[in-house]
Amino acid sequence: MEIRATDYHTAGEPFRIVTSQVTAIPGDTVADRRVHAMRSQELDRIRRFLCHEPRGHADMYGCFLVPPDDEGGDAGVLFWHKDGFSTACGHGTVALATWLVETGRAAAASDGVTDLAIDVPSGRVIARVNCVAGQVQSVTVRNVASYVLARAVPVETRKGTVYADLGYGGAIYASVDAQSAGLTVSPEHYQDLISMGREIKWALNETSHAQHPSDPRLSGVYGTIWYDDLGAVAGGIHQRNVTVFADGEVDRSPCGSGTAARVALLADQGRLAPGQVLIHESIIGTRFTAWVADQTTAEGRTAVIPEVQGNAFITGEHAFILDPRDELETGFVLR
Repeated sequence: MEIRATDYHTAGEPFRIVTSQVTAIPGDTVADRRVHAMRSQELDRIRRFLCHEPRGHADMYGCFLVPPDDEGGDAGVLFWHKDGFSTACGHGTVALATWLVETGRAAAASDGVTDLAIDVPSGRVIARVNCVAGQVQSVTVRNVASYVLARAVPVETRKGTVYADLGYGGAIYASVDAQSAGLTVSPEHYQDLISMGREIKWALNETSHAQHPSDPRLSGVYGTIWYDDLGAVAGGIHQRNVTVFADGEVDRSPCGSGTAARVALLADQGRLAPGQVLIHESIIGTRFTAWVADQTTAEGRTAVIPEVQGNAFITGEHAFILDPRDELETGFVLR
């Protein structure tokens, strides 16, 4: 087996774009194709091959390219990580849009903003690619409608009871104030953030709070967002976060779809009004900026349309090879 891929990072989080021809993935929509991919031994083998050590690592992330849902889309994408296939990925969308423009696969203005319609399992998002002198400067992702699912849900952990707010931003996230668990969003508390993040996710995953109102394929807690509130800044607020997603993976970026969920929660609290900006910092100090682009209703709830802005940069071109003599086959993970 030989698989070719191009790697990017968005605010420090990896994104591996498979450029080899992958077996056609059946389905009328990207959401349908995700369900098929989750059941496909062949596609799961490729995912493990690219994600697991020694070719990847426990926090690896990437995608398969698929057709968009209809002629109005520019691309379709299935996101994957070490544990499976996710419903949304903001950092991946930023990287994918950058790659589409930088490789000429999508036409874009040399100076100005070009909108790309990208279909992901949770719906259609718009990636607004800003170029100056032919180079991508930033990508702003206009996300799906995002909203609050539950507030102050108690969760028993090994450090006592914490309270989680659940929000939807293309995936469902549980947000917890790190200080309430005696933690800070810092490398110093990395292991505790992971272990308790997993506790919280799995404690809430099957509860009624984590059920999508209309599409069970989007149900379940995708990740726990730990946050430090760093207070008000001119024109908005500043928070630091780390998202522990899947089964203990750590997002090095501020997490794009997680940022959308945070925007919904903060707007609902009256802390992020239209025209204000959330400066969302990651555990490594990189940043996304986000804001409420519009207000709407979704699933019978008050909702917002968040926009999240970031940058992505190419890190490598690869040909990954599986030697038939290799006893490790598609690899291994230690976490």
